[in-house]
Amino acid sequence: MRQQEEIKFDYIIAGSGCAGLSLLYRILSDPILKKKEVLVIDRAEKSSNDRTWCYWESQKGIFDSIVTHEWKTLEFLTSDFTQRFDLKNYSYKMIRGIDFYNHILSFAKTFKNITFKFEKIEKIQTDNNYAFVETEKNKYSSEYVFNSTNLFNPIINTKNSLLQHFEGWVIRTKKPTFNSKIGTLMDFRLNQENGTTFMYVLPTNSNEALIEYTLFSEKVLNKEKYKAELESYIRDYLKIEQYEITHKEFGIIPMSLTKFWRNPNSEERIINIGTAGGFTKASSGYTFQFVQKNSEKIISNLLKGKLPNPKRTFRDKMFEWYDRTVLEVMISGKMSGKEIFSIMFKNLSPEKILAFLGNESKFADEIKIMNIFPKIPFIIAGIKKLR
Repeated sequence: MRQQEEIKFDYIIAGSGCAGLSLLYRILSDPILKKKEVLVIDRAEKSSNDRTWCYWESQKGIFDSIVTHEWKTLEFLTSDFTQRFDLKNYSYKMIRGIDFYNHILSFAKTFKNITFKFEKIEKIQTDNNYAFVETEKNKYSSEYVFNSTNLFNPIINTKNSLLQHFEGWVIRTKKPTFNSKIGTLMDFRLNQENGTTFMYVLPTNSNEALIEYTLFSEKVLNKEKYKAELESYIRDYLKIEQYEITHKEFGIIPMSLTKFWRNPNSEERIINIGTAGGFTKASSGYTFQFVQKNSEKIISNLLKGKLPNPKRTFRDKMFEWYDRTVLEVMISGKMSGKEIFSIMFKNLSPEKILAFLGNESKFADEIKIMNIFPKIPFIIAGIKKLR
């Protein structure tokens, strides 16, 4: 067998999805770090519009130039309760995957010190003061490897996890139909027989909107079920008969109680990022904004000469405990996601809900949130998740 030649870099980014490219963009945006030799490695280049990210921010963000649309008014709906609310501190934003990929990749290709390789990663490990990535073709080394692949992912099963799975359609109508200033954050007026089930409706103009059928459950559905539910919702709830589908996407996000290691095998030179590092919010599946916060902290640590993986603060641990408690309640079947979110939107201001879901709330508000829920299921779940 031919001995692989070791090719050296300062940093290696394993995986070129949201987390990997977000970190690359921040490296290249820094006047010091942009001089580093960086390898980005994945099976294939990102060239399709495979997903849409939605998130909220209280100020201008690093990716505002590629935001497809943003909303200052949102709706929450159930069969017996509807709330429309104007956002004061936050904006709800949407970014299309292809715009995100093209924006970062075109920027990165202007740097001669950035290398892209499209190879299957077989192993990531460390030895002394270096980290190594082995592929089917080559061996690469660096000071740090930032990994967003599933190489180190824990076992996900129905005892410790739910799946957030969804199919989204971008539809275009012949007649003006939508109010592009109002987005539907969650519409729970749907049959809940398959688990927590709701729709997003996010209009980008009067003739176009993303309609997304989303579930939290133990397993995915038959492919035809998503299609049937989307067709039914568009016809029966939105009262739209004529439309064309311009884009489709499908996704599965783990919502898990199991531990995602930020440093796999306690190796300080391998840093898990994105979902691999536990930055998908366990109770809701939101990822994009948590990836951005983590990337920003990594850059700060690199500039200070510290180990890049941010230490978990007491507040980080508190929010993880909240998440795990809520998820435990849903997994145990004590309460559904529909019940939990309905209680929140009936009793709290939307700004406080978004702050809480974004890990930006104040402790006093968190106490209020705890007090609006039934005590027994949450106390039992909370004690269980302290272990």
